Amino acid sequence: MTIVKSLSVGNGDMFYIKHNSPNFSIIDCCMDDSNKVRIVNELKRESQNAEIIRFISTHPDDDHIKGLDYLDSQMSIVNFYCVKNEATKEDETTDFEKYRELRDSEKKSFYIEKGCSRKWMNLGDEVRKPSGIKILWPILTNQFFTEALKIAKDGGSPNNISPIIKYSLENGATILWMGDLETEFMETIKDDLDLPKVDILFSPHHGRDSGKVPESLLQAIEPEIIIIGEAPSENINYYANYNTITQNSAGDITLDCNTKKVHIYVSEKNYLVDFLDDDNMSEFNYYIGTLNL
Repeated sequence: MTIVKSLSVGNGDMFYIKHNSPNFSIIDCCMDDSNKVRIVNELKRESQNAEIIRFISTHPDDDHIKGLDYLDSQMSIVNFYCVKNEATKEDETTDFEKYRELRDSEKKSFYIEKGCSRKWMNLGDEVRKPSGIKILWPILTNQFFTEALKIAKDGGSPNNISPIIKYSLENGATILWMGDLETEFMETIKDDLDLPKVDILFSPHHGRDSGKVPESLLQAIEPEIIIIGEAPSENINYYANYNTITQNSAGDITLDCNTKKVHIYVSEKNYLVDFLDDDNMSEFNYYIGTLNL
């Protein structure tokens, strides 16, 4: 069993994966004084038996690194994964300074790109199983990616330096993250992407219309469910003709991933969908149904 949780943090992203191995992964960070103690206490509790804890940063916008300095002070990030970049900010926050420190650390940073290998991210041995995470993008030589790196280095938006991250459970779900990739950028790189069929897609850019996944890519990955983040409702693309869970209404979303099944729970009691099967589960609050794979 693996637990994948998308935390409801407002206009931002924060996830963790409690793997079915001695791995624990955190993807992005968005915390403030109202929730940081509660969230970090949960992370500590859920990762207490993990031997490898990694933090994966998609890109250094504030809504993906807010609270990073506090997280590091409480959990001591020693495995920091990001795309190699030289992003700058005109106004550097404490959290961006912490991002830059971790990003540039020779001891703590690991730079991710398509096909990269890392113990125990996707390489196991006789001691530990791999986590099941693979990086599908970026291709470092892609001209559009190198242009995105330059924009970030010059203080512009780092959205399009985001990696594409796949998690897959053996005989279970495949889940995809795309950071804050923008629609126009995805259109330019689509011929260089080799994306698999996925069961659950976290919509890029918090579900904003500006991050709508092009239809040609949606047809390739055929997501069973698209999880739409907490962008302002007037900016959201609701992905007509696809099954969706909307975090603005659902709250925290917990994916209990098992062999051929994903039991799905939310933190908002009255949230309902009509496309899941009922396996009458009660491991967490509140159960909304099961995706049978």
